[in-house]
Amino acid sequence: MSSTNIWNPESYDNKLAFVSEYGKNLIHLLAPKSNERILDLGCGTGDLTFQIAESGAKVTGIDYSANMIEAARKKYPDLNFKISNGESFTEEEPYDAVFSNAALHWMKNAQGVVRSIYHVLKPGGRFVAEFGGKGNVETIIQAIYEVFEEEYGIDASTLNPWYFPSIGEYAQLLEEQGFKVEFMRHYDRPTKLSDNKEGLSGWLANFGGDFLNGFSDDQRTALYAKVTERLVPMLMHEGSMYADYKRLTVVAVKI
Repeated sequence: MSSTNIWNPESYDNKLAFVSEYGKNLIHLLAPKSNERILDLGCGTGDLTFQIAESGAKVTGIDYSANMIEAARKKYPDLNFKISNGESFTEEEPYDAVFSNAALHWMKNAQGVVRSIYHVLKPGGRFVAEFGGKGNVETIIQAIYEVFEEEYGIDASTLNPWYFPSIGEYAQLLEEQGFKVEFMRHYDRPTKLSDNKEGLSGWLANFGGDFLNGFSDDQRTALYAKVTERLVPMLMHEGSMYADYKRLTVVAVKI
């Protein structure tokens, strides 16, 4: 996996619940059926895995984070969860569908991800996903870059863990692997953060770990504060803080 971010399941569930909440609409697009075999790629703490399973589908959730898988197993002990690398995974039995919400942008080896998904699907199997698209959290990223340069003389672009493709870029990747692209959408989705300024610091603490390897806790706290202050004028609207999310929705079929 490209990212070394350390995940905190409790904080993820309590402060970043919007991740799973927005994923509910993606389940409608998946339209799971009873007894279908479905793989939830980047399942996190398992909330959407559980919702898919309520359809009667046989669902397996995989995630690279041992912390997230441990939390998912505790929350949903009747479901199957495994630690697995999304960039290079295999399965013994093929799946009817692969589902992924808010995870694929953490995997910079996108070709490896698409190849792995293709090989675990049955012929005619579907791939339904949503993740960060081109320009996602661009305002936040730029603020991180500026603060790192000004405070430490560090080019933080070399630390960026995310992959945010355009429709054309990702469609080409899918088609070259052998998928038929049935639907793609790139759209703006401003996302309200809980606790306003504190919520933005929490967002950085949960998602920005790759930028801060080797920093002390005090240095991290100071950086969160500096980035947050820079972003307040740009992301605060009518008393609430909104992250500038742009999402890419994909539906493709293995042919």
